[in-house]
Amino acid sequence: MAGVLTMGAPSCAAIEPQPAGPTPPLARDPLSHVDPELRAIAARMLENGPPPSYSAESLKSARNFGAAFAPPRLPDIAVLEEFARLPGDAPDVKLFVINAKPGASRPAILHSHGGGYILGKAEWEVGHLQALARDLDCVIVSVEYRLAPETRYQGSIEDNYAGLLWLYQNAEPLGADPARIALLGESAGGGHSALLAITARDRGEVPVAFQTLVYPMLDDRTGSTRMPPPFIGAFGWDAASNRFGWEAFLGQPPGGSGVPVTGVPARIENLTGLPPAFIGVGGIDLFVSENIEYGRRLIEAGVPVELVVVPGAFHGFDRIAADTMIAKRFTNAKVNALRRAFGQAQEI
Repeated sequence: MAGVLTMGAPSCAAIEPQPAGPTPPLARDPLSHVDPELRAIAARMLENGPPPSYSAESLKSARNFGAAFAPPRLPDIAVLEEFARLPGDAPDVKLFVINAKPGASRPAILHSHGGGYILGKAEWEVGHLQALARDLDCVIVSVEYRLAPETRYQGSIEDNYAGLLWLYQNAEPLGADPARIALLGESAGGGHSALLAITARDRGEVPVAFQTLVYPMLDDRTGSTRMPPPFIGAFGWDAASNRFGWEAFLGQPPGGSGVPVTGVPARIENLTGLPPAFIGVGGIDLFVSENIEYGRRLIEAGVPVELVVVPGAFHGFDRIAADTMIAKRFTNAKVNALRRAFGQAQEI
C-alpha cells in the first residue's frame, strides 16, 4: 500500500511528543505537512477558522450539525431498529440492524460511531454501514449509545456491551455467525471498540474475533499533559476539543493521576488475550502517537496487529475526502483487514 506504513513487529518504536522548543520552519505552515491530494481541503478548513470551541452550552447546536452530512440510505439493504435491554432503570439501547438475513451464517460487525464521546448518532452512519455490509456480505449492528457529559463512560460502555450481547444472542435469526463477530469504530467509536474488546475479554460471555480501530480516541493525556507538535492535530479534531471530550466522558479533567483507568484504553495495563486488531490513522492526526503506542503495546502483549499510518493525512480524511486515492487506499486496507478476519478473499 503506497505511502502507508504497516507495522507488524514490536521493533517499530512509538512516536512520542517532543518537548516544546523553537518552531521548525515547516511547522509554521501546517499545510506543508498535508498530503498533496488533501491540501486543497485542508486549506479550506483553515479558511473556515479554527475548529469549534465546545462547551456545555454549545453542544446542543453542535449535535445537530452532523445530520447534514449523513449519506443517503441504500434502498436494497435492509435496516431494522431493535432495542437491547439494560439492567436496572437504564433506558433501552436503540440498535440499527443492517443486512439481516435469517437462515444464513455470515460474519457480523458491532459498530460504535465517532464524535469525541460527545457528538454523533448511529442513525447518521446507516448509509455508510449499508455499503460496508453489502461489500462484506455481513450483518452490522450499530449502537445508539448515550453521549457525554449527560452519561459518563460507565453508561456508554454498558450501552455498547448490551449491543454486542444482543448481537451474539440473536446471531441465528440475524443470519450471523457468532464465531465471526468483529468490532468497528471510528475516532471515539474506535475508543469504544477498544474498551468493548477489553470488557468482552474480562466478562467472558461473547467471543470477539477482531477489532477494527479507525483513528481511535484512546488516551486522555493527548492534548493535556502530552502536547504534540503544532502541525499534528491542526486540522479537524484538535487538542482543546480532545480535552473537552475526555472531561465530559470521564467526569473530571483529563491527564491527571486520578483518572479512572477503566474508561481509558491507553491506561489499561493488561492487554493480553485481546482479539487481533487493525489500527489505522493519519500521520498528522492528533491521535497518531497514541495509536502507534497502543499498537506497540498490543504487539508486546502477544496480540496480532496491523498498524497503518498514512503520511500527510488528518483526522477523518477518509470521510471528508472520500473520493481521493489516498482515502480509497486507506478504506481498502481497513476492509481487507476485515475480509482476512472473516476468511474472505481480499480485493486489490
